[in-house]
Amino acid sequence: MSILDEIIGSTYEYIEKMPKEQRKQYGQFFTSKETARFMAELFNIPENTNELSILDPGAGSGVLSAALIERLQNCPNIKSVYLTCYETDDNIVELLESNLEYIKNNTSLKMTFDIVRKNFITSQEDNYNGTFLADPAPTKYDMVIGNPPYKKIPKDAAEALSMPDICYGAPNLYFLFSQMSLFDLKENGEMVYIIPRSWTSGAYFKAFRQKFLSQGAIEHIHLFVSRDKVFEKESVLQETIIIKVKKTEVKPEYITVTSTNSNQDFTEITTFSAPYKTVISGDDCYVYLVTNEDEVNTLDCLNKFDDTLPSLGLKMKTGLTVDFRNHEALRSEAEKQAVPLFYSQHIQDGKVVFPIGKENEYIVTQQQGLLQKNANYLFVKRFTAKEEHRRLQCGVYIARKHTGYDRISTQNKINFIDGLKGLSECVVYGLYVLFNSTLYDSYYRILNGSTQVNSTEVNSMPMPPMTSIEAMGKELIKVHDMSEASCDRILRSYVCAKSKKQEKY
Repeated sequence: MSILDEIIGSTYEYIEKMPKEQRKQYGQFFTSKETARFMAELFNIPENTNELSILDPGAGSGVLSAALIERLQNCPNIKSVYLTCYETDDNIVELLESNLEYIKNNTSLKMTFDIVRKNFITSQEDNYNGTFLADPAPTKYDMVIGNPPYKKIPKDAAEALSMPDICYGAPNLYFLFSQMSLFDLKENGEMVYIIPRSWTSGAYFKAFRQKFLSQGAIEHIHLFVSRDKVFEKESVLQETIIIKVKKTEVKPEYITVTSTNSNQDFTEITTFSAPYKTVISGDDCYVYLVTNEDEVNTLDCLNKFDDTLPSLGLKMKTGLTVDFRNHEALRSEAEKQAVPLFYSQHIQDGKVVFPIGKENEYIVTQQQGLLQKNANYLFVKRFTAKEEHRRLQCGVYIARKHTGYDRISTQNKINFIDGLKGLSECVVYGLYVLFNSTLYDSYYRILNGSTQVNSTEVNSMPMPPMTSIEAMGKELIKVHDMSEASCDRILRSYVCAKSKKQEKY
């Protein structure tokens, strides 16, 4: 039996006897044997040394440490390793210590280890922030391997206050662990982490991305197609990725992007080499997870546009009414002072249909925060199923087709686009061409792997000039065809025109 097999076996026993809710309190999700080995294989083993220092923050039962030690003992030049594991869960520390002793006694390497029973973040606060209490020579490591806790914490939690430069709102422990791990690396050291994908876009993680990607270079990204087949014996609906990062300001020309369906099929892996500047771009340092040449072309095609919705005087916003919080104001039938409340179900075949006989599709309220002008909008569903053909699903709302109301309302499970000066019908139809096209849907899927359409991210997407949007809208109105194919055909001519124009210069 291999070292890793033994550690996996003891981990299984722990999982079986420890209630899931209790493990959830610590954000514990255990790495599979196959994933652990894959992560260990991602490291470049230096040839100019015979000893290495390793950090495993949030070590759990020691699965990742075991996988890396197993890898290193097959490297002829490596003779000794020093391993530091952080773990604060009293329930698992005893198992961790037992597992590390087993590894030490069964590896060909000279191994020493230390279990630090301190909070990985707060215990390094002074070092991280460079206060007068900082250690003048803090320990740095050659390698960091980690599966950090996935857990949201309050904005005033001790961990958040320890790393104020990257925190916005209520942070998640996993990206605090990621930044601290990078801090703990030696220059040119490497870290391999399995973490959620959520940090790759959006305003919430902007400060983290900017700092993390300025101090480190991503060399490898691995994607799991399945959301619920990543962690061992866990049904966790989470878009998860593996990243390999080198602590350097020098960026590589390409990033290796691999993908598998689950945590057990690494023999069936797809590999793609993507330009670094395509994957990581813009002032917000979004990470675009491309897996093939077509997706690179999609990004390159739309990134030629210089505008965004806000720069054009437009903005996507989230629907105003949370229906279950305003249940007393909802009505299923029209009555005096009632106004339409639009849901995603009202979006049908590219248009907004009302009424449809849906329960609670009217609202009676004086709260101005729940009401908006009866004007032209593009409605976009906020939530879709992962299996659906499109992530961006939208419908044109034309005010003159819904007369009799000065005000309307929108449920918060849809988004809407409006403008500072209102939208002409041509602009609304032009926006529909964009958001109903294959190109923009693909772009958004690359940008965000979740099933939620986030307004912040949409507002950051590149847009053609307003004159082009209006022209596309006029063309769509003329052809009377709201299909995806129709939108693709119209958009294609403007994208191609832009490309040719740029080539002249």
